[in-house]
Amino acid sequence: MKRLVSGIQPTGQLTLGNYIGAIKQFVALQNELEETEFFIFIADLHAITTPQDKTTLRKAIKGVAALYVACGLDPEKVNLFIQSEIPEHANLGYIMESTAYVGEMERMTQYKDKRLKQSDGIRTSLLTYPTLMAADILLYDADIVPIGDDQKQHLELTRNLAERFNHLYGNTFVVPEGFYPKTGARIKSLVDPTKKMSKSDDNQKAYILLLDEINVIKNKIKSAVTDSDRTIRYDVKEKAGISNLLTIYASLTDQSIKSIVKQYEGKSYAEFKADLADIVADTIEPIQKRYQALIHDPVLDDILDKGRQRASEIARKKMVKVYKRVGLGRIKS
Repeated sequence: MKRLVSGIQPTGQLTLGNYIGAIKQFVALQNELEETEFFIFIADLHAITTPQDKTTLRKAIKGVAALYVACGLDPEKVNLFIQSEIPEHANLGYIMESTAYVGEMERMTQYKDKRLKQSDGIRTSLLTYPTLMAADILLYDADIVPIGDDQKQHLELTRNLAERFNHLYGNTFVVPEGFYPKTGARIKSLVDPTKKMSKSDDNQKAYILLLDEINVIKNKIKSAVTDSDRTIRYDVKEKAGISNLLTIYASLTDQSIKSIVKQYEGKSYAEFKADLADIVADTIEPIQKRYQALIHDPVLDDILDKGRQRASEIARKKMVKVYKRVGLGRIKS
């Protein structure tokens, strides 16, 4: 049986971009890939590469887990767990640090971007976290890793480290393949459609949170940046704003962009946005209701306990093999 692995940081609330680019894909895949075991985790260790308030972080960890289930992840088909509750993630992360080179870490885009913005106070973990990310994947011998365009570099590093370790110590890790969603892989900002939709954006109108009030969600769609051309067509370079909205529309309705463009031939941006606002609201409202019912329900802890148990079982076995390959620990008589 193949395995699929993916994680998300609990830093802030999830956005519509997270839903379309990742969670919706997982929900579809859990039903399509019947011969694949899913490991979806809350990447709380990755969150502390930057300072976090502990109370806020703990609340966010549970909140993200609840939203994943509310969005449709089936605990009977998916192992949902918290990264820090499986110590083997950090253990293998150090092994991967000892397999990677400093030059590789310094070439990682997110680290270089941070260095440009901040010269002092950068935590060591920000430099080395891609090795922990590699460990997250390799620990479960993942065959499939869903990624967006901005994560190709991380997956390539993971593949390189797996191949290097296998060469140095013998065949140990599966070299993972990336899975690239066909539609909605990268939803853009509603105020600057040249940038990715991000919950860290200073302008709250730039993103839609899954827990935003429904009226707020509709207003954000209706006020989204478009252009003066007024023609509804898909052209990322010349009409980035409307193209982004068309991508959202197509992703939530499972229609082709071509058919949507034809449907709105001769219609105004206002009509299109009003319809899209209703579609987004109709998608998110039932998610919010399921979330509110689940967030304080003990069943959420039961789901996370079950996921932890299965993940821990595999992780322990893998680390025994890794330590033996590297030569760590004692030889049992």
